[in-house]
Amino acid sequence: AAASLVLGLGLLGGAAAGSWLGDDPDAPPSTADTYAHARSAWHSVPVDDLFPRTLRGKGEGPGGADRVWTRIAVAPDSSCGGGFDPLLAKALAPVGCKRLVRATYTDTTSTSVTTVGLLITTSGPTGMRTLHQRFVTEKLDERTDLMPRAYAAKGTAAAGFGDDQRASWRIRILTDAPVVVYSVSGFADGRKVTDPQSAGEATQRGATSAPAQSGLGNDARAIADAIEPIFRRALSTFTETTS
Repeated sequence: AAASLVLGLGLLGGAAAGSWLGDDPDAPPSTADTYAHARSAWHSVPVDDLFPRTLRGKGEGPGGADRVWTRIAVAPDSSCGGGFDPLLAKALAPVGCKRLVRATYTDTTSTSVTTVGLLITTSGPTGMRTLHQRFVTEKLDERTDLMPRAYAAKGTAAAGFGDDQRASWRIRILTDAPVVVYSVSGFADGRKVTDPQSAGEATQRGATSAPAQSGLGNDARAIADAIEPIFRRALSTFTETTS
């Protein structure tokens, strides 16, 4: 099912990419138009264009080491039920949920696993800006009771990737599109993590937590940061081929 999955993140086709890339500066779409297209053009970007089979992170590992991650599972697009811890679901509730799409990656040694997701909201620009500001001001993306949940696909290295195995995470609230980008990482051997730490904290110089020393903070940060521009490029390509 994953191989044939066509994700609605044509989602942000049409005017959306034009807004980001400025192809026609004389007639840019309004933010409202961009958001409207984001929620109506829902059926066209292939899964490999959104969640590539391989991600490469030059200098993204601990100490500036290069990293490579391989996609091992893609979740069917779904509602947001069960995708987040209860308090995080409550924090995200003001922007609503239209669709949730997720994939899970592992590193080259199959010792770490990371789920990355895109929450497509029902909010308008004001709601997304308000939520973004709240996350920044209150540092909600650093709270251990506000963690995303993993996609633990059976028969993969992530089969044992449950709530207790989460080690590090990253959450980004976009404001130019109704999208929340997030990731959550853990050990592939199913070990319980007693000191989870946000990717921002785990990648600070001198951090000594298990997520920091194992590179799981690096994985969470790098994979989320890689998927966001890939997502935008996929939308641009979609727009060019359908215009």
